[in-house]
Amino acid sequence: MRNKLLSCVLVLAMTLSLFTACGKQSANDGNEVADTDASQENAAGDRTGTGSEAAWPTTLTNSVHNSAAPDWTEYNQLIFNIKNTTDYNEREVMMHRAEDILMSTGAVVPLYYYNDPYLKKTSINGIYSSLFGTKYFMYAKGCVDNILRVSLSSDPTYLDPALNSSVDGACLVANTFAGLYTYNAEGECIPALADPANPYEVSEDGLSYTFHLRKDLKWSDGSPLTASDFVYSWNRAVSSSLNADYAYMFSNFAGYDDGKVKAKAIDDNTLTFTLTSPCAYILDLMAFPIFFPVNQACVDAADPDGVNPGAWAENVGFVASGAFTLQEWIPGDKMVYVKNPYFYDADNVSVDQLVFFTTADEEVIFSAYKNGEIDFADSVPTEAIPGFLSSNDPEFVIAPSLGTYYFAFNVNSHMFDGKSSAQAAAMRRAMGLLIDRSYIVNNIGQTGQVIATSFIPEGMLDGNGGVFKTSDDKYAFPDASSTGYYPAEKTDASVNEAKALLEEAGYSFGSDGKLSPDTPIAFDFLTNNSQSHILVAEAIKKDLAEVGIEVTVVQEDWTTFLQDRKDGNYDVAREGWLADFNDPINMLEMFITESGNNDPQFGREPFDEEE
Repeated sequence: MRNKLLSCVLVLAMTLSLFTACGKQSANDGNEVADTDASQENAAGDRTGTGSEAAWPTTLTNSVHNSAAPDWTEYNQLIFNIKNTTDYNEREVMMHRAEDILMSTGAVVPLYYYNDPYLKKTSINGIYSSLFGTKYFMYAKGCVDNILRVSLSSDPTYLDPALNSSVDGACLVANTFAGLYTYNAEGECIPALADPANPYEVSEDGLSYTFHLRKDLKWSDGSPLTASDFVYSWNRAVSSSLNADYAYMFSNFAGYDDGKVKAKAIDDNTLTFTLTSPCAYILDLMAFPIFFPVNQACVDAADPDGVNPGAWAENVGFVASGAFTLQEWIPGDKMVYVKNPYFYDADNVSVDQLVFFTTADEEVIFSAYKNGEIDFADSVPTEAIPGFLSSNDPEFVIAPSLGTYYFAFNVNSHMFDGKSSAQAAAMRRAMGLLIDRSYIVNNIGQTGQVIATSFIPEGMLDGNGGVFKTSDDKYAFPDASSTGYYPAEKTDASVNEAKALLEEAGYSFGSDGKLSPDTPIAFDFLTNNSQSHILVAEAIKKDLAEVGIEVTVVQEDWTTFLQDRKDGNYDVAREGWLADFNDPINMLEMFITESGNNDPQFGREPFDEEE
């Protein structure tokens, strides 16, 4: 082991270069046998996109599971290679290749890059948001009677940090649990449960870590919180029985493939673990919820048979490690949290009670905010935004974010039956070309969102000293004018391009410019029942109707929506992804076959409604 100074030098060098991402021992191709009989076809017929200087740069082969879906072997292997190389230049090239493959499927259609608008009373200070969308409420000051009243969204699906996969859920987790590291108001990754005087050491090869915990840490019930709690929690997170969406984030930990990471508690305050390849953003991982410890006694007591692994965090008073503990939960109404006196930084927590009002109705939330019933609202009705902007109201905050709002196609949807993977991709890419992104940004978003022409968001670093969304001598995006994969503006040329792609996929058009009745396209567009998302879905419906594509907008409650999307029980669904850390691999690895966030179902068998 090196001393702290040398370890800091290594981590600084790794962070500046981000020369590797977290990898996995072996790649899972999601297609056990290569489709040797399938002809390798160019996705959308080697067609050059509108305004492009280069053709869409990949080919697609039919999956063995479904001839209309793309084989995902190369993509899975690329992610594995990206996460295991230490060649900075090679890694950047491979990440561009991975995005090329992803975008060539047409299954991921970017609309805009996120920012983070919210409402906050000017009398309250100390609330901050990370670049990744997590809100930290524990240091708020200026609250009446030290009670902070907040609205984020509807009831969370999970409060278990290993099972949550939503942004609003992550906010609850960040205020209820703690990890080795966290983010401060300046966006810096700083020690939390780790000892700030001597947080860790790392070996010369960047593979072996030793973390030191603060002395005398306690759970919210007063019992000791030790290094053994991390070992238990991490092995629980990667277990097949838990089936956590984010388990793949441990894929660079030795032992991951065996279902038990190579982590050890040397004593109550010393945790060691081993990686299979160096990880430049290891501290960011330590600040991510799935790496947070959970209390084994509490987990086991609530679910002794292991049939409902998230049950323990549904009970009022569950044992936690963060600034607050859950005192009351009335589903569909509110969640009341109280200050945890055993939190490591309790002396600086100025909020005694944190009340979350749980509703997805933006009008109800806005009315409550205007009436002084809540102090913070994480959503703003579309029609109210112009007034806030024109008056330059200081209560209306637009924070920076790093992520992409998009919609996704289920590659196993019946709408692609009878098509090859290349024809299905041409259909999807055509529909991506028909969307008026400017209308969505200017009339629905309204807060300065940037039109998205790629999935990797604008401003994300490339791990090689630059910004990923840049055309240079090493890589040129297919659409030169937008530095992306789609033109930024919808034009007659892009509509004509879309029609040509549909014709290549076997569709014909009448003299009115709409699809012939002999070759119709119709599908359901799935969204949760939130005003802004519904408005986006209706705008997409209108755009596609211009060429005769019939879209039915289907609304679901938040919990059902998340499950149907995850299961692949949909045709097309609205999506959004806020980065978990500032590196493209985070945006790319979510689409490997085994990922719990692989909503487009790449490399998977079609959903069986009878199962």
